[in-house]
Amino acid sequence: MPKPLSLPFDPIARADELWQRRWGAVPAMGAITSIMRAQQILLGQVDAVVKPYGLTFARYEALVLLTFSKAGELPMSKIGERLMVHPTSVTNTVDRLVRSGLVDKRPNPNDGRGTLASITDKGREVVEAATRDLMAIDFGLSAYDAQECQEIFALLRPLRIAAGDFTQE
Repeated sequence: MPKPLSLPFDPIARADELWQRRWGAVPAMGAITSIMRAQQILLGQVDAVVKPYGLTFARYEALVLLTFSKAGELPMSKIGERLMVHPTSVTNTVDRLVRSGLVDKRPNPNDGRGTLASITDKGREVVEAATRDLMAIDFGLSAYDAQECQEIFALLRPLRIAAGDFTQE
């Protein structure tokens, strides 16, 4: 992926200065703009790594989740709950993994209406290889050391709690 030309200034800092002149200081504007740009950068880097495996980051996350389960399978509803995505997104993600031979689907014997998704041997091989490649690039966060990554996690945690992702322990 070609790198865009670097600007001779920080466009987010410039926008923050202009924002302050027009509407006053609102630190949240610079913060959200930085977070959104970081998300674009990280998703681009991670997707570039998993694309050769026929994956997107969403499909990679689903495969990882299945490897974390005891039997290598989970109900579709549980996948959506754990990945915090809409049921339609889970269906689309899993269906693409099924077409790639990385996941199988079958009726859930414990729930007449539900479906189980299970990772295949090929899926396990792909997720292991993709994980090695992602770890080699520190999931796109190589600009930070381990302590800084923990600080980023801690800084974003209250936002996730406020959004209702989980209840605070």
